Amino acid sequence: MKRENCLDALIIGGGMITNDLILPSVYHLQRLGRVGKISVCALNSAPLRALRDSAELKQAFPGQDFTPLPAFAKPPDEMFPDIFKEALARLAPRQAVIVAVPDQFHYEIVKTALKHNQHVLCVKPLVLKYTQAHEIEQIAREKGLFVGVEYHKRFDRRALMARRQYALGHFGEFAMGEARMIEPYYYRHSNFQNWFTCDQTDPFVYVGCHYVDLVYFITGLKPTALSVSGVKGRFPNGKEGYLWANGRVRFENGALLTVTDGLGYPDAAAGSNDQGLLMYCEGKDACGMIQHNDQDRGVRHSYLDNIGCAGTKYNYVSPDFYRLVPWEGQGFKPVGYGYESIAASIETMCRIEAETADQPAKQALAQRRKMIAEIDKQGLIATPANSYINELVVEAARISIVNDGAWVDISYGAHPHVKRRS
Repeated sequence: MKRENCLDALIIGGGMITNDLILPSVYHLQRLGRVGKISVCALNSAPLRALRDSAELKQAFPGQDFTPLPAFAKPPDEMFPDIFKEALARLAPRQAVIVAVPDQFHYEIVKTALKHNQHVLCVKPLVLKYTQAHEIEQIAREKGLFVGVEYHKRFDRRALMARRQYALGHFGEFAMGEARMIEPYYYRHSNFQNWFTCDQTDPFVYVGCHYVDLVYFITGLKPTALSVSGVKGRFPNGKEGYLWANGRVRFENGALLTVTDGLGYPDAAAGSNDQGLLMYCEGKDACGMIQHNDQDRGVRHSYLDNIGCAGTKYNYVSPDFYRLVPWEGQGFKPVGYGYESIAASIETMCRIEAETADQPAKQALAQRRKMIAEIDKQGLIATPANSYINELVVEAARISIVNDGAWVDISYGAHPHVKRRS
């Protein structure tokens, strides 16, 4: 029997992020009574079988499983492009839908989930155009549905500390900075090679948006212009993609942030990637500084066997983003701001439903809208209303990178939009 204030979860997408973060997080939330039944939907059965057969997930979450859509027995080469629509149609209203598919498919799937009256958590970026984000915000507000965007760096304790101290004036005003996020080389051999193509996305849009959002989250400053240049290359299957990208982002106070991204951190190197943020700030007769070295936070392991990232022995193993650790229950539990970010959105969905469960429909709708407006204003969980600058940034970035780094301006006001600088 389903517990009170417990939502069923439908994960749409069975790839890397579902295996590495989303499914373990949802499994643990099921243990805690926040999630009921779990279903995972994918284009075919192959990734679902991989999730089922994961030795790490079996060890960490003994006895837990999910409903596969399509079924495990379906041939792995048989495709089901519309199965997510069938899954959404069967799901009871106001449950938890997690969208974890390539960026270009977010818009259709999120809109379909809202059409079926579901709360949504979507991996970043929410969509690739501001008008789409605004449309989703309006639909969700009208229906009293929560939409969260998985900008998990907002839940990093270092970011939360910096946000509070920046607001108190302890750093001064942001003036100049640089960020980097270089993902592993082995990504090129994954399903990325089928969708991470020049006409669809690039490293700045895919991961650089994390740090643009983080600077906005810490400072409250909006980006007003950017220039992004890319370096193209071939994936193992021959498809062409931007394998590297470098952007400069101008903020409303004149500050500049340089962002370097790519799919090329050596597989043999320690750690799973290279990432960090450095911000210099101007104060009265002094400068302040915020520096986050995010891939190496002081914990290093050297194993007897090649069990580390991409099969390496020596690794940076920061527990801050996501790790499985022993706990007082069976198996292992996820810890880190990656888990906490997902948990915050699912808990928010549960709280919205719990506080309106016994109210008449009209009153419940008004209360859900009020609660969502408060979440938007608080600005901790990313929502379409408080993270829309990211859609403007990625829309501008796509115009810039395909035009060899042309500057693109971002305008706000009544009708936010982007425009290539003449």
